[in-house]
Amino acid sequence: MDKIAIFYGPQGGNTEKVAIDLAKTFGENDSILLQVKDATEMDIEPYKNIIFGGPTVGSHTWRDDKGQTDWDQFLVRLSEMDLSGKKCAIFGLGDHIAYAHHFVDDIGVMADRLEKAGASLVGVVPIDGYEFEASKAQRGDVFLGLPIDEDYEADKTEVRLGTWVDQLRKEFV
Repeated sequence: MDKIAIFYGPQGGNTEKVAIDLAKTFGENDSILLQVKDATEMDIEPYKNIIFGGPTVGSHTWRDDKGQTDWDQFLVRLSEMDLSGKKCAIFGLGDHIAYAHHFVDDIGVMADRLEKAGASLVGVVPIDGYEFEASKAQRGDVFLGLPIDEDYEADKTEVRLGTWVDQLRKEFV
């Protein structure tokens, strides 16, 4: 298996914690952590298997100063990229209590952008075992990536990451 690039943002907080845990679960020889903040197509080019991770729906989505977060800036650059031949997976942090009607929506936003850029989406996760009202990340009975709720379900993160890594090892071939 080729080395897996894990692009995440922002630095600090739960997103970084989960990205680090994910890299440890894959193993340091199998993955590399990279900041999405300044990532360009040249940074992505060397990798065939890519994971993107970020916070999902919250103040960064609703602020008036749009375009200032790591993901806002990267998504603009992503719209100009050609990711044909790349396999991409997504993890997103969410809060199923406070944002039950928008649970991990940004996974869906990222998935749409990645598919438009030509990437093949892998790492979909069944919605079974998650409590939420609505999500843009849902297609049928799956999420388009791995939802992680560090606010109310941190005790499930290690198992969810382990199961997802096992799945991705089969899909990233």
